[in-house]
Amino acid sequence: GLDCCVFIPADLEAGKVMGTLIYNPTLMAVKGNYDQVNRLCCEVANSHGWGFVNINLRPYYSEGSKTLGFEVAEQLGWQLPDHVVAPLASGSLYTKIYKGFQEFVKVGLVDDKSVRFSGAQAEGCSPIAQAFKEGRDFITPVKPNTIAKSIAIGNPADGIYALEIAHKTNGNIESVTDAEVIEGMKLLAETEGIFTETAGGTTIAVLKKLVEAGKIDPDETTVAYITGNGLKTQEAVQGYVGEPLVIEPKLDNFEQALERANTLDRLEWQQVLV
Repeated sequence: GLDCCVFIPADLEAGKVMGTLIYNPTLMAVKGNYDQVNRLCCEVANSHGWGFVNINLRPYYSEGSKTLGFEVAEQLGWQLPDHVVAPLASGSLYTKIYKGFQEFVKVGLVDDKSVRFSGAQAEGCSPIAQAFKEGRDFITPVKPNTIAKSIAIGNPADGIYALEIAHKTNGNIESVTDAEVIEGMKLLAETEGIFTETAGGTTIAVLKKLVEAGKIDPDETTVAYITGNGLKTQEAVQGYVGEPLVIEPKLDNFEQALERANTLDRLEWQQVLV
């Protein structure tokens, strides 16, 4: 096979690092954010003639995201949804979902309809959302500072195209705090049994925000894209979820622990009611 060299930010979540190392690549942990990693990769590509999947071989990387649109159309019975909410980092995934829908319309696999496209960003890295809210047609780069590291692209290459699609489709681009990202992760787990990573938490938090603001109609068929597994970003929710009740393998210990748990539940409900 081909030799593989992977470049990542040095502070990437441990689960993602381990998930990469298991394949035994040469792993370069760069002391910087995704934007700085990408710039280094561009320099390496030019000086060494290397091919990077998401840099100089980008068509294969970005065009593949169209399948996110293809699969949704198929799973909805060969129909397009009314509304899409997807995470925004570089903007590539978001724009390619739109392109995937358009290609299915052109070949006659689905009927043409207006699909509203809304995007989700974390406030600590929300250059596209900021441009949308300020009515700008250009992106001002920012320095990322968020727990949602997988979408922390401060200078998004496809940001202006994401803006165009949001405006063209009467969609929205919204941002949420890190605390809201964590609440989004917990909400999805508690209601749907899905443990997502921080990008998915961002999407759910923005979905909730748009619903509460009346920007998503109750009768719309809305698709929220959950793009990563929570096992990759466990650090994000540490300290924000409960602890296990450690007991001896005895029935009376179980009964005591169960009573403590029920008492805590009652106290939490009382706080909610107050």
